[in-house]
Amino acid sequence: MRILVVCQYYYPENVVITSICQELVRRGHSVLVVTGKPNYGFGEILPEYDNISDETIHGVRVHRCNLKPRGESKRSLAKNYLSFYFSSKRYLKRLNEEFDLVYSMEMSPITAVAGANVYAKRHHVPHLLHCLDLWPESVVVTGAFKRGSLPFRLLYSWSRRIYSGASKILISSPSFARYFSDCLHLRKDVSFIAQPPLIPEAGSLPIVFPAKYNFVYAGNVGRLQLIENFVKACEPFKSQKDFAFYVIGNGSRVMEVKSLIDKLGLQKTVHYRPTMASAEAAAYFPNATALIVPLLNTNSPVSKTIPNKLISSLYYARPILGCIKGDGATVLKRAGGTVFAANYPADISKAFKEIMSLSEKKRSQMGANNRKYFDANFRFDKIIDQLIDEFKAAIKR
Repeated sequence: MRILVVCQYYYPENVVITSICQELVRRGHSVLVVTGKPNYGFGEILPEYDNISDETIHGVRVHRCNLKPRGESKRSLAKNYLSFYFSSKRYLKRLNEEFDLVYSMEMSPITAVAGANVYAKRHHVPHLLHCLDLWPESVVVTGAFKRGSLPFRLLYSWSRRIYSGASKILISSPSFARYFSDCLHLRKDVSFIAQPPLIPEAGSLPIVFPAKYNFVYAGNVGRLQLIENFVKACEPFKSQKDFAFYVIGNGSRVMEVKSLIDKLGLQKTVHYRPTMASAEAAAYFPNATALIVPLLNTNSPVSKTIPNKLISSLYYARPILGCIKGDGATVLKRAGGTVFAANYPADISKAFKEIMSLSEKKRSQMGANNRKYFDANFRFDKIIDQLIDEFKAAIKR
């Protein structure tokens, strides 16, 4: 198949679409990716990409559209989103190369995949939109806009128009289907295809922790991840030398998390590590007492999602401490290796104690249950098989 892929993010940005495209090429398909200049996670556009528009990476052809770097303010983020929206649409409007279908991966924002509709309509080919993030719901959950405000209403109309332009929507969480029907009032053909896990090979030997009990969180440190509540939950253990909590990553709440660690005197209990290469972070997982999978519980459909972190945590065969509801909680319950906690520090503290009270044999069994469920449901090759089946069915239709 000749596949046109549209996604704002791609290698060297740490995103799963890179692995998908490389696997498609490995299986004999031709892939062109339309993406942006790499800046996500770097703070600026990488200097070596200033003058690069086209390249081939592991057999995948990549075209990079110009955009503004994300920066750290809401204004710079808006410029980043809009600049890719316009530049990718211009490129895709002019692109005359023929493809069998368009596959877009919508993380954030929804506007990043608008160009996929432009190409698909002009060339009369199907467009399969893989929805990993719900818009405009995400801007409400993150606090960017209030529901019912003028900006929200404009985004609602814009999002609805982009979603409706796709031939089919692949949803990364089953409950997303209800959002499209009940909230966006769209009658779309949808199928559940989980987002493939981001699982790097450890770049070094597994970390040997000095403490006996070690809880690890690696990922975005934002409002939805509740990390400040986890830090507060560590306060009852600050006199215990056998307890440690590791936070690895960056995000909008990092400064607040670091300030809270100092304020509560938890410097010897909570250990913050800035964003590191995913292979380096993976060294913290195999020997962890438990991995943390958090997601703020609200009434929003976004709270019902299955985070990529959840899927990758199952892989590492460790117990999980989950603060999550909806589809994510359903997956973890079926896997059978999770201790659940509510969003509150006291309840998280209780979950810490419960996991520490378990025998090593019990914790190992919980981890084995998680890995078994991962192998049965979320293996990378299994998900790629499902994607290819969807591609072939779309072309046939």
